[in-house]
Amino acid sequence: MSTYKIVMIRHGESEWNMENKFCGWYDANLSQKGVEEAKAGGQALASAGYQFDIAHTSLLTRAQVTLASVLAEIGQKELSVEKTWRLNERHYGALTGLNKAETAAKHGEEQVKIWRRSFDVPPPPMEADHPYYQAIRKDARYADGPSDAEFPSCESLKLTIGRTLPYWDDVIVPQMKAGKRILIAAHGNSLRGIVKHLDSMSDEQIMGCNLPTGIPFVYELDENLKPVVSMQFLGDEETVRKAIESVAAQGKAKK
Repeated sequence: MSTYKIVMIRHGESEWNMENKFCGWYDANLSQKGVEEAKAGGQALASAGYQFDIAHTSLLTRAQVTLASVLAEIGQKELSVEKTWRLNERHYGALTGLNKAETAAKHGEEQVKIWRRSFDVPPPPMEADHPYYQAIRKDARYADGPSDAEFPSCESLKLTIGRTLPYWDDVIVPQMKAGKRILIAAHGNSLRGIVKHLDSMSDEQIMGCNLPTGIPFVYELDENLKPVVSMQFLGDEETVRKAIESVAAQGKAKK
C-alpha cells in the first residue's frame, strides 16, 4: 500500500537540446517546443487533478520556467518554491557547448555514450579558458553556493548523485513524511539520480534510463520509501515512447 506520492518533471526542451548541444550548467532557456511541452505537462497534471504544497527546482532557467508553466496550468502560481544548485543538471565540463552528434563523429558514439550515460566516468573538466567558464563560474546565482570546494568543473552521474541525494534525504524526504504534496522540476541527470536511488537500479541499469522532456512522472512509495508505483508517466504511451527514443538518440553521429 502506498503512503507517499511524489511527482517529478524534466524541464521542457531547451534551446540547446534543440541544437543537440551539451548544456549542463549553461543557462539555456526553453525552445518554443519546450514551452509547449511544459504547458502540456501542466495540463496533464491538471487533468489528473494534482495539487501541491511545495515545489523544488534547480537554479537554472529552463527548469524554473518549466515549473512556472506547470504551476500556471494547475492554478497554483503562488506555490512555495525552493531552489537549489543541488538539483542542477550534471556539469558537462569541457563538452559544454559542443554538438553531441559532431562530438560523436569526432570521438566515436561509444565514447560519447560513456560520457553521457556511464555512471562514474566524467567528461574532461572545464578549464578557465573555456568559452563558457566565466558565464557559469562567476554567475551571481551561485553566490550562496556551491562553495569553491563544491563547485564542479565536470561531473559523472555518480558525482551528480553525490550532491543531489543529500538534498533529497535532508529536505525533500522530511517534507514528504510531514505529509507535503511535492513536485520536483529539474533535469535529466539530477532526476536520474533520484530514480536510481528509489528503484535501487544498478550502475548498468541507469545507463539505459532516458527521461523525456516535459512529461510528468509519479512515484508512489510505501512507509519505507520503497516504490509501490515506479515512474508512472502522465501521458499517452505513444508520446512517452517517442520522447524517450528521442533522448536516447541525441548522442549518435548523424548518418
